[in-house]
Amino acid sequence: MDIRQHVGVSSTMDVHRARFVPYPTSAISALAFSRSSDSGYTGAFPALRLAVGRANGDIEIWNPLKGQWVQETVCLGDGKSVDGLAWTQDPDEVDSEGTVLPGQQRLFSIASSQAVTEWDLARSEPKRKSTGNFSEVWCFAAQPRWKTSKNAQDEPRSQDMVAGCGDGTLVLLSTADNDLQFKRFLARVAGKRARCMCITYQNRDVVVAGFADSMIRIYDTRNNSQVRQMSLGIGLPGAPKNAFVWTIKVLPNGDIVSGDSNGEVRIWDGRNHSLVQRLTGHDNDCLDLVTSADGHTILSGSIDGRMSIYRQTLGEGGRKSWAKHSHRRAHSGEVKAMAAFDSKNGLSVVVSGGSDAAPMLTPLREHGKENSRSLSSLPQQPKIVSARKARLIASWWEKEISIWRIARQAAIDDVPQPEKPRKLVAKLSLDVKQAIRSVSVSADGKLLAAVTASEIKVFQLRRRTDSDGLAVRKVHAPQEFTSLGARLLSFSADAKWLAVVTPDSEVHIARFAEDPEQPKQLRCLPHTIELDRRHSKRAPSSLSEYDRALVRVAFASDSSVLVAGDVSGYLDSWVLEGHEDLTATAVDITKHDSDKVSSNDGSDAESDSSDDDDDALVIFYGQHWTDNPAGHLLPKLDSAPLALTFRPTILTAQALTNGNPGVHSTRHNPHAHSHALPPGEHRLWIMTARHEMYELDVLAGRLSDWSRRNPTAALPEAFRQIKDRVMDAVWDVAGQHQRLWLHGTSWVFMLDVGGDSMDAESVALTKKRKRKARNGNGEERSAKRHQLGSGAGDRVESERSLGPQSLTRTENGHRANIDLTRSEQNADEDEDVEVDSDLPALQLARLRSNGSKGEVARRDQGTEGQRKWWCTFKYRPILGMVPLEDATIPEEDRMLEVAIVERPI
Repeated sequence: MDIRQHVGVSSTMDVHRARFVPYPTSAISALAFSRSSDSGYTGAFPALRLAVGRANGDIEIWNPLKGQWVQETVCLGDGKSVDGLAWTQDPDEVDSEGTVLPGQQRLFSIASSQAVTEWDLARSEPKRKSTGNFSEVWCFAAQPRWKTSKNAQDEPRSQDMVAGCGDGTLVLLSTADNDLQFKRFLARVAGKRARCMCITYQNRDVVVAGFADSMIRIYDTRNNSQVRQMSLGIGLPGAPKNAFVWTIKVLPNGDIVSGDSNGEVRIWDGRNHSLVQRLTGHDNDCLDLVTSADGHTILSGSIDGRMSIYRQTLGEGGRKSWAKHSHRRAHSGEVKAMAAFDSKNGLSVVVSGGSDAAPMLTPLREHGKENSRSLSSLPQQPKIVSARKARLIASWWEKEISIWRIARQAAIDDVPQPEKPRKLVAKLSLDVKQAIRSVSVSADGKLLAAVTASEIKVFQLRRRTDSDGLAVRKVHAPQEFTSLGARLLSFSADAKWLAVVTPDSEVHIARFAEDPEQPKQLRCLPHTIELDRRHSKRAPSSLSEYDRALVRVAFASDSSVLVAGDVSGYLDSWVLEGHEDLTATAVDITKHDSDKVSSNDGSDAESDSSDDDDDALVIFYGQHWTDNPAGHLLPKLDSAPLALTFRPTILTAQALTNGNPGVHSTRHNPHAHSHALPPGEHRLWIMTARHEMYELDVLAGRLSDWSRRNPTAALPEAFRQIKDRVMDAVWDVAGQHQRLWLHGTSWVFMLDVGGDSMDAESVALTKKRKRKARNGNGEERSAKRHQLGSGAGDRVESERSLGPQSLTRTENGHRANIDLTRSEQNADEDEDVEVDSDLPALQLARLRSNGSKGEVARRDQGTEGQRKWWCTFKYRPILGMVPLEDATIPEEDRMLEVAIVERPI
């Protein structure tokens, strides 16, 4: 379905609502936090991450960010369902200066195979697989972390892993010395129904396992002996005789909690292994459960999508007992996996997932006081790109790329005539072993590049003369370049440069130009270069390599500046020195020892050896890439960048006479070139994962004047209330205004960045309030912590505290009240709601949390009477928003045109 509409924000934006792009979401099959709580750590806390495993083999890494929740990266799998996830942390180390270096955190998974896989988070790909001759692994668990004892002679020990197999075998694996090796067999249970369904550690030496024969068995890993076995008894009437023990957990006091196919949750004494209590929690199978850090709360999930909560209470005589507190339907399908993180003063949340693909956040400590919240099932980095000048949209999934052409809108008597609004003009099935990680297409639609973890492929696109389709031709590039593989890539605005970020987060640049022998064909010049990153001194981290992984890359609008940002918030930048001289040699390679090799067509064999020479300077048509002289002055961001885009500038053509002006060749320097830096300002606009806003003057290494006048505090309250993180940004510089359109999976937001968002007095007042909150007494700090919540949804407000239940709308020049208590089904999907200027910010947040499909717009008037911001939530889940352009319309008369790709709810 393709709906074309106009959005009125002082001037018009043309929107194509595209719902034809295929992107199948996958069910959640496993969840795991990198640590379960803040207890047990003497020094700095290790990094906190959530791993989400899906049925298609992908693993997503989420950063909770104190409740702001952002998807940082995705590790693409091989198509096999991720059946289990577990984290370990290596022992801490001490360097020569006595500084304690935290042990590195490691992620492991199982996926219906005979091996346990360790993942390289920095490269987002598998690192190694376990060795050993054992059957298919059905479940596994990590040993509790070693704690320092009173005996100072004890050396830190690594965390072993225990795996339960389909034939009833229990296997111990060692993670010592940064490896993953088979250690020994722990036990073997005979019988047809001896499949091990779940497993966990009671302590570092005792393993508890649940089997398909209704038995729970306990083993001592020190002597490979069975300590005890407990039986669930026969199944319910009408059910199989043997009940499955689907899940098993251990409370902090050592008691054992199990969930089975009868829908029951059972509590077992951790010392004598007797049944303490039997709770009827579900009408169907209890598939997973989690516990709080204090051991007083249990949450269980069922195959029917319900979650039940149990609390421990004190009865008569001080006897402790468990009772079902409440239950609710949390998912439309089964609750396949659950994970919990419980901190006393911070995050306290349960994450659940299943066949409906969206992770659900349920408050743990503040249950009943806070709402639940759903995260997005769509990727944080859009799987959609566009060639705005050619009106092409490309999307990819697994090993296929689909390319559509969006037709220009013809008009008769000012009435749009949508005839054939879209057409699939090409579909590429790549001959690769791995799934596609990223795709980029040049603005003119002539070049398309796609990458996997081990290959880079570049294609030239040409419109067929006999049809509306595209002819696709592979562009040959150096083998050393194409075999690198990549995680990110981007074409420059002029389509001459391709920046590639390898799995090791190295940045490589390739130059494209017309083939002199065949002018209609494009070629990749025979040399590519690697750009050096600055090795900034970083604080010790339990994810040190992962923190260096690049997540965003962006070219300036004149293609002369390149910036890349990593997970920890550091920025690397490079500039293109010199003036382009097409009369010069295509590629000059100059060494400091004056041993120079020139190549015009790649026929010189000696030139291949220069790629590995760190001292070689590669010059393309008189230009070369180098470090930004002011790069070391760029500040570290508060978190990873999510939107990284340069403010568009007006490009002016430079007339060259007889090559580069002012540069003359000499006998000692026959290949002279200019070292001039790009002229003008290059302002980089950034929105981080914490929704902090910056604009940097990259060549000056500082905040721009606009950013100093418009800090994050200048953003409207409506934007700060948005919980879903920003995905991307589109510039609108038509006419005299400069606007930035941001979008997430559930919202679109316009911000006027041509002027100031707030006056100086308002910004100063906001900063003063923040300073007062930071420097205030304990009550103020406690109130701020209380406001942050436990990491799920907003606080539950009573009806009395809601205040007026209406908004004010302007319609045909008259004001009318809108009742906020009406049902969402009766709301008009395309209704524009203009919020009165004196409306409290709390009511804006409530409108968002109630799921209104209307638009929220505040008329903050500038000197020209234009809105400073505008927001809407009326679109379906957004996969991406990309710009388009109609070259037939004069530039001064063009309005912003975008395609918003929606997914079904």
